[in-house]
Amino acid sequence: MKLKDKKILIGVTGGIAAYKACDLVSQLVKTGADVRVIMTESAQKFIAPITFSALTGNPTSIDMFETKESIPHIELVQNAHMLAVVPATANIIGKFANGIADDLLSSLLLAAACPIFFAPAMNINMYQNAAVQNNITWLKKMGVFIMEPDVGYLACGTSGKGRLPDPAKIFEEICNILEPKRPLSGCSVMVTAGGTREPIDPVRYIGNRSSGKMGYALAEAAKRLGANVTVISTVEKPVCDVDRYIGVETAQEMYEEVLNNYVEQDIIIMAAAVADYMPSNIQESKIKKTLDELIIKLKRTPDILSALGLNKGDRILVGFAAETEELEKFAMDKLVKKNADLIIANDVSNPRIGFSSENNQVVIFDRTGCATRSDLLPKTEIANIIINKIMDLDLFKKIKEQRIKEQKGVDNHG
Repeated sequence: MKLKDKKILIGVTGGIAAYKACDLVSQLVKTGADVRVIMTESAQKFIAPITFSALTGNPTSIDMFETKESIPHIELVQNAHMLAVVPATANIIGKFANGIADDLLSSLLLAAACPIFFAPAMNINMYQNAAVQNNITWLKKMGVFIMEPDVGYLACGTSGKGRLPDPAKIFEEICNILEPKRPLSGCSVMVTAGGTREPIDPVRYIGNRSSGKMGYALAEAAKRLGANVTVISTVEKPVCDVDRYIGVETAQEMYEEVLNNYVEQDIIIMAAAVADYMPSNIQESKIKKTLDELIIKLKRTPDILSALGLNKGDRILVGFAAETEELEKFAMDKLVKKNADLIIANDVSNPRIGFSSENNQVVIFDRTGCATRSDLLPKTEIANIIINKIMDLDLFKKIKEQRIKEQKGVDNHG
């Protein structure tokens, strides 16, 4: 990735991970970027400003009033292509979310007209605190790019989510923001997410524990790579940059919306946990508690994946298999019977990767019987692995070639 002549501002705040910013700055400089570092007062407790000056060949900015002649928080951001804060502490996140400008870096953030990127790093309890999460949600709504922290051992001696990602990953993320890779450009992707709810009466339903997190992670990954993304889901994510959201509740509703929208899709990812059965008779009024036992007769719900498999055409069809035993056997049976291209299988009996977990661990099966096993990773990273696996398929290459031809035709007649 070439960043030659890009002016990139790196804000370094007072976290133990501040030393990792040196590696990031070095990588950016090697690509030809013009890097300027701004340090908070607390950051200087962890690393000396002269280190960044030596790496960048530029002065390290630390003070609002460095000279009497200049206005650094205005001059620094002029013509900047990005302002990245690495690491981003809870303090700087809170300041920016609430419009506070009491030092050079927080003033720069308010004055910047360029893309802003945060890589949070902090103690797990701090990161999960409702105030911090609310601030992060608000910044995302403002258009700030925020990279999820890694899960791992933390400097405070605990383990969990809050670790600064490897500088190489941060570098790649910055490159993708400044010069996006769009391998799914021109492709249409439909993702289903969440668990269906099958009503028993006006207040009760049969459902499952699916949160929709995996489906939305896949939708967001596809969108970042340039796809036109439609999400059909039983849960709506407050912050999700997709092109179209269709809300449903039951398996029948999901079946109808999927079949109404599948024709224009190139890739269909069925990540939703669709109920296999629904009540045969839905009571019009609330069932009263009168008997010691209540028998509810169930009937099969429509099989959405099978219906798509019968009409797959040149589309890529991806299904999920949430199993508690004989993972490989059931996944491969499903792949063949449903005419899918990939089946993503995971053991939902594992408490570390249950429906509501932030993490997942999957085995991806293809038509050749090849099994690709992932480590235990955040669902956002699992989504990237799945999307990459889709793009490795020969069928995807054919789809992409067709989309390129269509685009050239539009350009020639434009």
